Amino acid sequence: MNETVKLLSLATAAPLHVITQEEAAETSARLFSSRLKDFAHLAPVFTNAGIRTRHAARPLSWFTEPHGWQDRMQAYQEEARSLFRRTVTAALDKAGLRGADVDCIVTVSSTGIATPSLDAQLASEIGFRTDVERLPVFGLGCAAGVSGFAIAARLAKARPGATVLFVSIELCTLAFRLDELTRANIIATALFGDGAAACILRAGPEGLAAVESTGEHLFPDTLGIMGWKIDDTGFGIVLAQSLPPFAEKELGPAIDGILGRNGLRRADIDRFICHPGGARVLAALGTALSIPSSALDHERAVLEEYGNMSSPTVLFVLERVLREGLPERAAMIAMGPGFSASCVTLTRA
Repeated sequence: MNETVKLLSLATAAPLHVITQEEAAETSARLFSSRLKDFAHLAPVFTNAGIRTRHAARPLSWFTEPHGWQDRMQAYQEEARSLFRRTVTAALDKAGLRGADVDCIVTVSSTGIATPSLDAQLASEIGFRTDVERLPVFGLGCAAGVSGFAIAARLAKARPGATVLFVSIELCTLAFRLDELTRANIIATALFGDGAAACILRAGPEGLAAVESTGEHLFPDTLGIMGWKIDDTGFGIVLAQSLPPFAEKELGPAIDGILGRNGLRRADIDRFICHPGGARVLAALGTALSIPSSALDHERAVLEEYGNMSSPTVLFVLERVLREGLPERAAMIAMGPGFSASCVTLTRA
């Protein structure tokens, strides 16, 4: 058997509630302009973010009222189960498989807490076996779409023939805070949306793409760049202004190091598939990796339609690249809390 891990299928989904950027800007102005003196200075982020629409776990009116942990996590459980069901069912159908064919499940999410984990809650409905192995992962943030994919690929490589399901679910909008009169909260309000993706991986001869290599880079002394602060009300965004210039300066050498450890150079990559964290971050990625603007077309399109959904966003981009036709070699890249960078190289199967 060819023991190279292949991506057999990929499915994406988003909540049914759609919020236009104009609606988000108008509502934010109504909620914050009289309480935050810098709001007028920050308001252009809504028009400069490169976002037209976003999907949300709850309708816009829900966000105009105060919420605490209980109703935030109730909303998370309800919508995350729905997205898990939709993406996993679709990915299995595309691969011609059933729930009982899955040997291991890797689920990443950093925007809500579910115990028992989502895979256990839906095990009977989807038909997972009683001996299925489950690995829920929390805390990798935006990088988890690539890092979690890499974890799933390594599990599939360790057990040739085993079917590994990878699921990424994020409900970023549930962290919206009425009480946080900060720049970071306004930026988050303008950027983040909700979505999910599911992948089926297996070591074998056929698939949509072959997983060639994986790697990560943890930048020292960067804990304050991105993450959550947690209090009685819920999650609160930590998002430093230094992120775009940091990415522009530091990402290139980090990716070169990851590729080098796998015997590759940047020149070997025919297309980078990037997590579009925002318009400024996307521009910084282009500069850092010497990517022409035209080569980030799918990234901009996903950002425009969905916003930054955290971990699944890069998989939405991958879906479009696969539809167009994967080049000979591509590299999926995302950055996240830590501060860290993750990279997976894929080759045409």
